[in-house]
Amino acid sequence: MTSPTPLTRPARLAAGARVAVVAPSGPVPEERLQAGLDVLRGWDLEAVVAPHVLDRHAEFDYLASTDADRAADFQAAWCDPDVAAVLCARGGYGAQRMVDLLDWDAIRAAGPKVFVGYSDITALHEAFAARVGLTTLHGPMVAAVDFLKNARAQQHLRATLFEPESVRTIASGEGTALVPGRARGVTLGGCVSLLAADLGTPHARASARGGLLLIEDIGEEAYRLDRILTQLLRAGWLDGVAGIALGSWVDCGPYEGLRAVFADRLGGLGVPVVEHFGFGHCEGALTIPFGLRAELDADAGTLTLDEPALVQ
Repeated sequence: MTSPTPLTRPARLAAGARVAVVAPSGPVPEERLQAGLDVLRGWDLEAVVAPHVLDRHAEFDYLASTDADRAADFQAAWCDPDVAAVLCARGGYGAQRMVDLLDWDAIRAAGPKVFVGYSDITALHEAFAARVGLTTLHGPMVAAVDFLKNARAQQHLRATLFEPESVRTIASGEGTALVPGRARGVTLGGCVSLLAADLGTPHARASARGGLLLIEDIGEEAYRLDRILTQLLRAGWLDGVAGIALGSWVDCGPYEGLRAVFADRLGGLGVPVVEHFGFGHCEGALTIPFGLRAELDADAGTLTLDEPALVQ
């Protein structure tokens, strides 16, 4: 099975690097933002905050400012030549509303930079893969509770940003095989409900063929996850996928029921599937690079990258 071409890797961060914090989705609690900025500054990063990060939409209070303002913040941060990384403050909802307002030609012209986020930010991970061909990091966000309070989440993200060669093999320590075996491919994924919602949009990839798909979600009951996976199956999006890693399923119901859904919907694909892989909305979430060739070992519960996520 032939894998897609790996994506372009941005440069790793160094002490003194300038990083911009943006809010593409939901509103951001100020006290959590300040705590996250303190962590970044403790890493000797120069953290700057986009103008509308602490705003709230006047009509839809689940959004951080208007779509246009959130897009403008993102665009300005990415196109600033002094910014080495763009970090999301939180997820929630709203990235899909602003992703098509971005000037992707200008973003591509600005060159590769580090991009970090998860959850609703899945829409942006997909857009970067399809429109820019850039490796991105599915990892903790600046104002997220897990980033602020969990040492493993902080340390794994920090190692990925500054010393990516030290985290070439990613293992949660709890991963077990739902379907045994090994597979090779290029990593992709994110919040599975967002991947399904992306189908048919301008930046949606045609399928996960040849890829190692890493998926997770929050607040989706078993029947809704069944519906999401069935939609991806019916659309042919999972045709030819090389292997699957299942992350966290916080507030999705008893895991026994979820496991039955995963076995029913994914077991017939004939590819390795590992569960409990320790990324997503869980405590101590690992940072997962998207767009890199890697090997998934379902029996060992490991993902081994062919090369570091970020270049020298």
